[in-house]
Amino acid sequence: MGDGVRSGIVPQPGGTAGDPAALDGAFADPPAEAARAFRAMLDVVARPGRVRRLEGAAPPAPLPAAAGAAALTLCDAETPVWLAAELRTPAVEDWLRFHCNCPFVEPEGAAFAFGSPVALAEALERLPEGEADWPDRSATLVVLVPTLTEGAALRLSGPGVDGTARLPLGPVRDAVAALHAPNRGSFPLGRDLILCAGDRVAALPRSARIEREG
Repeated sequence: MGDGVRSGIVPQPGGTAGDPAALDGAFADPPAEAARAFRAMLDVVARPGRVRRLEGAAPPAPLPAAAGAAALTLCDAETPVWLAAELRTPAVEDWLRFHCNCPFVEPEGAAFAFGSPVALAEALERLPEGEADWPDRSATLVVLVPTLTEGAALRLSGPGVDGTARLPLGPVRDAVAALHAPNRGSFPLGRDLILCAGDRVAALPRSARIEREG
């Protein structure tokens, strides 16, 4: 996951908005809210299974609030983004382009990839998992899920987990587990997962060990 916080949302040269609605929905107080969101994301990455609220963004549908806040915090002109087809709407693209000025690329060039578990699975082999000398040159998957609070769950262990932790994912539990599964055989290469449901966020870093509950 990127290690910097954007200090504001004013687009860098090249940021445009084809739709006036793209001007809306960003952080009202960019430095403070981006810093707060960044701390929340660091917390969930460091403590797999923990769920935090990620508030302050109101991106256009179907991008959920937490995913919008993550984009405002992590994405800029130097972080290429791949959007799954379900998110590749003029409204979403204009919003991200204006507020983040992030370039849109094919999966092979992505630093961040946004989409549902199914859409990300279809592109998974094309998304970077890092290099032997540079394992951080991997794509972070921003996974849009229906819930982080109920339904079928994963049981987590490993770094940052005191014993075990439970992460409910409802009907997409197995699909999320499949996205994370390749990390088991390729660590320290791999792809970290940021999971977004509404205004809530959790994470499955590549170092986490997961198993299906029940």
